[in-house]
Amino acid sequence: MSTAFADTAAPSSIADSPETRMRAAKEASREIARLTSDAKARALQSIADRMTASAEEVVAANALDLARGEAEGIGAGLLDRLRLDETRIAALAAAVRDVAALPDPVGRVVGGHRLPNGVALEQVRVPFGVVGAIYEARPNVTVDIAALALRSGNAAVLRGGSAARETNTVLVQVMRAALEDAGITGEAIQTVDDFGREGANALMRGRGLIDVLVPRGSAALIETVVTQSTVPVIETGAGVVHIVLDDSAPSDWARDIVVNAKVQRPSVCNAVETVLVLRGAASRVVPEVAAALLAQGVTIHGDDDIRALVPEAVPATEEDWGTEHMSLDLSMRVVDDLDAALAHIRRYSTGHTESIISTDAVRIDRFLAEVDSAVVMANASTRFTDGGEFGFGAEVGISTQKLHARGPMGLAELTSTKWLARGAGQTRA
Repeated sequence: MSTAFADTAAPSSIADSPETRMRAAKEASREIARLTSDAKARALQSIADRMTASAEEVVAANALDLARGEAEGIGAGLLDRLRLDETRIAALAAAVRDVAALPDPVGRVVGGHRLPNGVALEQVRVPFGVVGAIYEARPNVTVDIAALALRSGNAAVLRGGSAARETNTVLVQVMRAALEDAGITGEAIQTVDDFGREGANALMRGRGLIDVLVPRGSAALIETVVTQSTVPVIETGAGVVHIVLDDSAPSDWARDIVVNAKVQRPSVCNAVETVLVLRGAASRVVPEVAAALLAQGVTIHGDDDIRALVPEAVPATEEDWGTEHMSLDLSMRVVDDLDAALAHIRRYSTGHTESIISTDAVRIDRFLAEVDSAVVMANASTRFTDGGEFGFGAEVGISTQKLHARGPMGLAELTSTKWLARGAGQTRA
């Protein structure tokens, strides 16, 4: 088993096991699938209310995780993702309410027609059943996935990792209690955190109990889940995200967008990691962009052309171009033309998000058409690649694969479809 999964405390009861919890979730999923849209919305409102009322308890648990993380040296990026304060808890509760207000995808007709023999066909959205998630040091994901799973008629089984075990324990308790308050079984939200690596293994082996599994976290974690799981996986990817500064890029747009994309929250997957500057723009835009970045404490890893313009830059290595820094580090390179920029992206991108800053409509259209990533932008910060920003209320993750879902995953991406056929005694000839 990969070291991507850390061990946590042993389960408190031999009679309990990851399998019993997954079976409980499977049974509960049938109840959740039968709920009306209004009942699911009320359950989510109950979760948001309970979370707000329990903020002090959540913050206290989170403080224990933060202290342990600092002692273990997990790094500033993971500590930032791990941290929950009253402001972030309020934002989580607001996101849950946003999800409750979204249109229910279950039962939505996505296609259909009538056969020549009179049989009427409809393709409708239905829940997956049980959504599993494996993730690291991200207690917000505990809430986001549970809320999206419930709104789309699913149960959830969560494996949030040892770094956030105290926080996640309290969050799951709060959400289960809120469901009971709403007259819904709390078994619809399960955690296998207390089984450590065994819990992660069980989720990956839970074919027949877990209908779909979503990994979120490091490249090592995602690779482990994708390669070792017998359960269908929706792959979320690391974010080696690029911004291209075209010859025509306005200096103020280039400065503001790059700084926002790197500095606002450097530890997240939609933060920019590499800036590619077309040679015709380098002497004009690089000094201003670099000065703004350096003023924010960013370390620029530059090639020789960048270092000639920015003496404070450190030499970039080959490894830098494929690195998701998740910190105030940024790789920067001068390329000859748009062809070279596209070639660099094809080689090093993880297929997450890329953006071009340009006023040349032809180049913008070419970039949008040729870049093969989940989200491709023009003249906008890559930080907009987010379920909340896209109007989904929250997100399960950002899928970098091409089957079933791609990009930020909201409610519809947690459903499948089935065909309904209504006849009047027809038989096939």
